[in-house]
Amino acid sequence: MTETKLYIDGSWVDGVDGESFSTLDPATGEEIATVVRAGRADADRAIAAARRAFDTGPWPTTPPRERAAVLRRIAAAIRADTEELARLESRDAGKLLTDATEDVAEAAEIFDYYAGLAVSEGGEIPPSGPDAVTLVVPEPVGVAALITPWNFPLLMAAQKVAPALAAGCTTILKPAEQAPLSSLELARIAAEAGLPPGVLNVLTGFGPEAGAPLVEDPRVDAVSFTGSEAVGRIIGRTAAEAFKRVTLELGGKSPNVVFADADFDAAMEGSAFGVFFHQGQVCSAGSRVLVERSIYDEAVEALCARAAEIRLGHPADPEVSMGPLISAEHRAKVNSYLEHGRADGARLAYMGQLPTDPDLAGGFYFPPVIFTDVDNTMRIAREEIFGPVMAVIPFTDEEEAVALANDTTYGLAAAVWTSDVKRAVRVSRAIRAGVVWVNDSQPAPVEAPWGGFKASGIGRELGRHGLRAYQETKQVYLNLD
Repeated sequence: MTETKLYIDGSWVDGVDGESFSTLDPATGEEIATVVRAGRADADRAIAAARRAFDTGPWPTTPPRERAAVLRRIAAAIRADTEELARLESRDAGKLLTDATEDVAEAAEIFDYYAGLAVSEGGEIPPSGPDAVTLVVPEPVGVAALITPWNFPLLMAAQKVAPALAAGCTTILKPAEQAPLSSLELARIAAEAGLPPGVLNVLTGFGPEAGAPLVEDPRVDAVSFTGSEAVGRIIGRTAAEAFKRVTLELGGKSPNVVFADADFDAAMEGSAFGVFFHQGQVCSAGSRVLVERSIYDEAVEALCARAAEIRLGHPADPEVSMGPLISAEHRAKVNSYLEHGRADGARLAYMGQLPTDPDLAGGFYFPPVIFTDVDNTMRIAREEIFGPVMAVIPFTDEEEAVALANDTTYGLAAAVWTSDVKRAVRVSRAIRAGVVWVNDSQPAPVEAPWGGFKASGIGRELGRHGLRAYQETKQVYLNLD
């Protein structure tokens, strides 16, 4: 079994307290690695290293073209290690190997993209009259704490690390304790690509011990967090006390709106994918499927038929279409919503089968589930389950569809299925969500901003907005008279 270390100030080091924990393979329940359980003393070391690297190190003043070259080398190294990284990600996070391979490719694309922005996104020279020149200069915000989730470990790390480095920040990456291994590999890759010591530090451990100090410490200038709404609220309140820059990408209960005039097969395929992709462990999962009444019964039958085609099993098996949940604890939480749904009066229309392979008996598997006759006030329609549980809700007309879609505390994503272009525009504008897909589900191009309204978070990642999250804007006024 592998034993890992922390990466602080360009070196692999043991934890101060000597504490550790085990990461498990969600597919089998077996231990993969012994990981350092970082404490507050380790967080202090990482913050000091990042602060020193920002205040006196070369990275913030490195010319953008040279920073871009390092990012491109990181991208190239990720591509060169695709097979190894994908296997590690699949085993650590329970992702299908095919999905993990795509995540690795996207992570490399993100580093390449922000390498380009590092050299192309400059300042401004607004008009100031004949006797003055005004410069608007983007500068790195400083030390950035990057706290990532377990569902897309390497991809989310890239999504935060790449723009922060492109902006000239120094960083502390705190991956989720359930799946930390690819973040440690990213540190190795970045060091070999020439990133100076202290610019990227990686702390493995738990939120209260390793994550909270990063949010609380005044030496940290910005915090980017992807995770639950509950933790996001704590981080938002704590960071506000010190006026830190904060980006929060939180939960969702995304509506997937299917009109009767939609391409039926495409809508059914996309709706099923939107809920069951990565076992439903996706913040933008379209777990509320809103269907026009005239096609409701037909849609339920088609969705159940598609769910029945899903095969649970080991993520490395190319014939498998759904792997395990991340942990036994999370499986218990997802399972509790079966009782919530029944108690509230929903009908369990479909529930799949668990794997029969005895080698997988210790894995954290949960089958696809479809509830029908769901009212939008039920818990299965209000709360983020983060598992493969679909709630199918009927609507009568466009007005009701929009009202149901917006009747949620969240506002991350939504999908609209229709062949009427005017309706597509009307509904996509009316839905209160940061991302709206029309006749598609779950694409997230690196060039476009990602984030939500309401309890789904604050700020945006990806695209140019992702770079700006790690920049301050300075005005320099030059009096020429």
